[in-house]
Amino acid sequence: MGEDVEQGIYPVKEALEIADQYGLDLVEIAPTANPPVCKVMDYKKFLYEQKKKQKEIKANTAKVVTKEIRMGPNTDDHDFNFKLRHAIKFLQEGAKIKVFVFFKGRSIIYKEKGELILLRFAQEIEEYGKVEQLPKLEGKRMIMLISPKKQAKK
Repeated sequence: MGEDVEQGIYPVKEALEIADQYGLDLVEIAPTANPPVCKVMDYKKFLYEQKKKQKEIKANTAKVVTKEIRMGPNTDDHDFNFKLRHAIKFLQEGAKIKVFVFFKGRSIIYKEKGELILLRFAQEIEEYGKVEQLPKLEGKRMIMLISPKKQAKK
């Protein structure tokens, strides 16, 4: 038991009287134990503190942001480099990147070009992030996932 109550085995009625005497609640902690284990505590306060801890844990977990970068099978060097710089910036901020080549109409016949672009992209960005999923064709899109590398804190 808690809250200045001596530990021991009490009948239920006596335990409830002790809890009432302190203006607290009798909370069953281990119902399967023999005899069942109970504690005298302020149950509302306990629930409040549990909720507060959960909120704190949730606030401390990092939110994973996924940024998308779209290219075509015939993306030229300037556009490629432009998108590469954006991807590097996103990775440095800690976001994941979903790079995809979108095939419009009959451009689906250039699947190899799309795969080459994605593999080149992965090679260029190697020092900032690691490939989580290699290029994979899903419908009209060839998708590749890249996650940021852990950077040593300065």
